[in-house]
Amino acid sequence: MTPIRIFISSREKEFSTERKALSDYFRSDALLRRFFEPFLLEETPSINRQLDELNLSEVEQCDIYLGLLGNEYGDEDADGLSSTERAFDAAASHHKPRLIFVKEGLAANPRHPKIETLIQRAGNELILSRFTTIAELLAGVYAALVQTLEIRQLLRTTPFDAAVSTEATLADLDEEAISRFIRNARWSRALPLQEETSAFDLLTHLNLLNNNLPVNAAVLLFGKYPQRFLISSEVRCAHFHGTQIAKPIPSYQVYKGRAFELVDQAVDFILSKIDVAVGTRADSSEVPVTYEIPPEVVREAIVNAVVHRDYTSKASIQVMLFTDRLEVWNPGVLPPSLSLEQLRKPHGSFLSNPLLAESLYLARYIERMGTGTGEMISLCRKAGLREPDFTISDGFLVTIWRKPEAPSSRKADDRIVAAGKGASEVTGDVSGEVTSEENGEVAGEVGSQVTSEVASQVTGEVSGEVGRLLSVMHGEMKRVEIMHLLRLRSDDNFRNNYLVPTLKSGLIEMTVPDKPNSRLQKYRLTKKGMKLLAKNSTG
Repeated sequence: MTPIRIFISSREKEFSTERKALSDYFRSDALLRRFFEPFLLEETPSINRQLDELNLSEVEQCDIYLGLLGNEYGDEDADGLSSTERAFDAAASHHKPRLIFVKEGLAANPRHPKIETLIQRAGNELILSRFTTIAELLAGVYAALVQTLEIRQLLRTTPFDAAVSTEATLADLDEEAISRFIRNARWSRALPLQEETSAFDLLTHLNLLNNNLPVNAAVLLFGKYPQRFLISSEVRCAHFHGTQIAKPIPSYQVYKGRAFELVDQAVDFILSKIDVAVGTRADSSEVPVTYEIPPEVVREAIVNAVVHRDYTSKASIQVMLFTDRLEVWNPGVLPPSLSLEQLRKPHGSFLSNPLLAESLYLARYIERMGTGTGEMISLCRKAGLREPDFTISDGFLVTIWRKPEAPSSRKADDRIVAAGKGASEVTGDVSGEVTSEENGEVAGEVGSQVTSEVASQVTGEVSGEVGRLLSVMHGEMKRVEIMHLLRLRSDDNFRNNYLVPTLKSGLIEMTVPDKPNSRLQKYRLTKKGMKLLAKNSTG
């Protein structure tokens, strides 16, 4: 096998000790010695070539570029560039995988401004590893190169989601959730299994069992209580009124449950906070609903976080909405062969958790072939939004930008509805018609935040999710029809934050009130609800 050639770039004088340690490490470690061949300029026999020319030639021929950055920038050429920056740029232009290690703990000698700029630029394009000691450098290099071998399939290890869950058994999986998945996957992707297929057979088909024990992906997808075994697999959602994290937080939710539920709940949380325009039924009986950020973009960002995160990390996925942007962060990394620039172009699909991704694909939560980020960019452009940003920030961060104007609805204060306390949910004309006892029941049952962003047809009369539900009502509608129009998927979120408050406020009613759980159940506007909508349409 031809060795994988690594070009080690750094200021030789500044990193002489580290370069010697790397050279020794590559030649003494059994695994690295077998697969990799390092190139260091000081080990090259004396030849009649300019050093800069030799450097750039080696960068072009190498398989991997490994750069060490510290405080010094180095001698500059006629263009004001050092050999370090020249080599970094050459590696980028030749599309070489770049591994960058930044030395910290050098405060006594401030960084040269140009090396600081280079570090910032590298951080915008790649994942930077930081070290203070040689031991930390060697450990970081080893981990990165092992990952390279795994990606090239020269070294096979078990992905986290394929490892056996250390404590879970088949009894910890929810058979009803498995049955729902089979029905959904048969309809969505023509899963070649019958609805009566047993849970054991499905798990076997999806490679979610190892010696008849559930693997981590099985727990994440179908566990009764996944966070019992994988504590950090929750998703934390927060909504802020400004552009920075600040207390008090108007709306904050920690979602737990299976992977499908985590995605649905987090997406619905964001859809309930961003601006929405409700059109007319001029061209169709189905009222058009347009969110300021396309729901597909929100869903893609959150699904990617769930699929690609590092589940060995103690950190949770964070979804944060500000007045100017939506941020979705996960404790995950890009593989060395994939750069931030490549995310904006057609690229291969590199899966951190392939078994988890396969089931989400079968349920039509994701597509294959690495199209997600490109689709996000395209949809944002069509919606008149700035392109999303992809950055590395102690993990992977997606920033989706909202429209630059700040509607008054974004400035309005959110109100936390305390359990058992009323008069928060319904305001204006409606609040005068609802008794304090009814309001208390609503707040006590819902026990969650209600925001003041409202659908355009009911602005000023009711707040948050209630207004959005009212604005899409037409005739008698099933629960699933209302959820479809609002682009919602989480049943619990819809019931607690939309349906129950609207029923309690007397703005809609059931068509089969004596049988709340009837399969024939529909909902329609009451006289009170029609009066409110009529007032807003004429006022």
